[in-house]
Amino acid sequence: MPPQQRFTPQLPSWHITFNTYGTRLHGAAAPTVDKQHNERPEPFLTRSHIRVESDSERMKFPPRYCTREQRIFVEAELPVICDRGGWNHRICAAGADHVHLLCDVVPAVHGEKVRRLVKRWLGQSLSERWPLPQGATWWAEEGSNIAMGDERYLNNCFAYIFNQRATPPASRGVLAPE
Repeated sequence: MPPQQRFTPQLPSWHITFNTYGTRLHGAAAPTVDKQHNERPEPFLTRSHIRVESDSERMKFPPRYCTREQRIFVEAELPVICDRGGWNHRICAAGADHVHLLCDVVPAVHGEKVRRLVKRWLGQSLSERWPLPQGATWWAEEGSNIAMGDERYLNNCFAYIFNQRATPPASRGVLAPE
């Protein structure tokens, strides 16, 4: 069971999410949004094989799925990246095709900037260990950054991420808030 989290309005928490390259194409079975349909409570995009084919044709490299070893690496690396950025890491999870990060950020910094930096720094760390072909990338464009509005939302998000972690439960190292 995940530890209870405390909401701190003076240090907003952000739920950062992004996908690996080419794994969530618009119109495919997995739910997606695009820039024209990205406001709550708008529905996810409808399935469209034409849109999937169009997106697939524009891809320069095969889809990138993270191995279990890479997922565990990502979960170990994200707290280090949060330290580098000056953010308080709460929890993270790496799936085969996406990453979740929950961190606290000073109010002057928006979650979008955090997401951009996390993707860059995490991609660099991964590429040092698992080099990619010239010009290839680990991540899809864009992603999501949502500010937590209250303690209930924060705890729901924390539990959602906690239950998706690749790291074995005994070594998760998730700390209860002070």
